[in-house]
Amino acid sequence: KIIYAGSSTKFANKHEGYIKSPYTWSKETNTEFIKLFCEWNSIDYAIAYFYNVYGPREIGVGKYATLIALFKYKKMKGEKLTVVAPGTQKRYFTHVDDVIEGLITIADCGHGDEFGIGNSTSYSVLEIAEMFDCEIEMISERRGNHMSVRMVSDRTHDLGWYPKKSLKEYI
Repeated sequence: KIIYAGSSTKFANKHEGYIKSPYTWSKETNTEFIKLFCEWNSIDYAIAYFYNVYGPREIGVGKYATLIALFKYKKMKGEKLTVVAPGTQKRYFTHVDDVIEGLITIADCGHGDEFGIGNSTSYSVLEIAEMFDCEIEMISERRGNHMSVRMVSDRTHDLGWYPKKSLKEYI
């Protein structure tokens, strides 16, 4: 069985998120390849989608830093938290422990596409920054930035998986 990690940005902006950057386009193309390859070769598969994973061992600096780790790092250094304008873009956040449990559940019982592993509570980026109780600096909007992502987790919930960790409690 093949378990593939797709990109939840595919569900952004009314399913047009995948055409916003080379990364999201390649993830969407790979998802379609996995489906076809498995169909051609009679291989079982499940495609999982993660939503902003946070938790221990996150990358806090550099271009691959996650939002939560970046904000933690900046708070520890006494720096302003930078928020990409307009700051109202909504995101879902999922603790790494919940992701691992979700992947095990999908590997054991899932078949096909659209197994979202995410917490159904969304926050704006500005709300997240405010949780850190630091000074905030708004920066210019970036190309490819999406305003929202659709949560796709019904199939994962049907398998009995639900997240247990809370972002607010973690912060």
